[in-house]
Amino acid sequence: MTWDTVTFDCYGTLVDWETGIAQAFLTAAAADGLALEPAEVISAYHVVEPKVEAGPYRPYRDVLAETALRVAERLGWPLTPGRAGFMVNSLPDWPVFPDTRPALERIKSRFKIAILSNIDDDLLAATLQRIGVDFDWAVTARQTRSYKPAPGHFHEAIRKVGGQRQRLLHAAQSLFHDVRPACELGLSVVWVNRKAEARDEGLRPLCDVADLTGLADWLGV
Repeated sequence: MTWDTVTFDCYGTLVDWETGIAQAFLTAAAADGLALEPAEVISAYHVVEPKVEAGPYRPYRDVLAETALRVAERLGWPLTPGRAGFMVNSLPDWPVFPDTRPALERIKSRFKIAILSNIDDDLLAATLQRIGVDFDWAVTARQTRSYKPAPGHFHEAIRKVGGQRQRLLHAAQSLFHDVRPACELGLSVVWVNRKAEARDEGLRPLCDVADLTGLADWLGV
């Protein structure tokens, strides 16, 4: 084992962003007398947000607002641009998975821990307060001016450990944003398979775990 730093995706891996997103949409739409289905919100969100992020770089708060408008349109909700900020306002309240903090504390006892996230620095700061564990460093979309699965976050993480990628172990839930691009760059990867998804053909993470408790157990901490 050559790793001395474990990097994590944040939203989806440490934070239950699907619950947070769905609740934000349901609450905002209910104010207009519209009842949305959580599953439909999340399905539309996963289609729309990567398309918004794939365009020219913009801060994540702008990505959230544009995504909210496009998802609302798909769902037949006439959301106006002036009200699209509800997603940014909701983000600090997105729930942390219950296993996150205790597992991170175990992992931190032996390894440095860091975050690689498609987020603005100020929005991440609010989430880190909610998680309640100190990270050694973070790489954000604001810093790299790009969004995963683009490689900017991973290149910056490698730079932070002196170009020695063998020192990094990346743990993440999203095959699209994290597992595939990290594997393609030759990083050691553990798939935090919270949704019990089938593995894509050709992907070779070191292992699959159901949650962060499983990761801490696998690391022997």
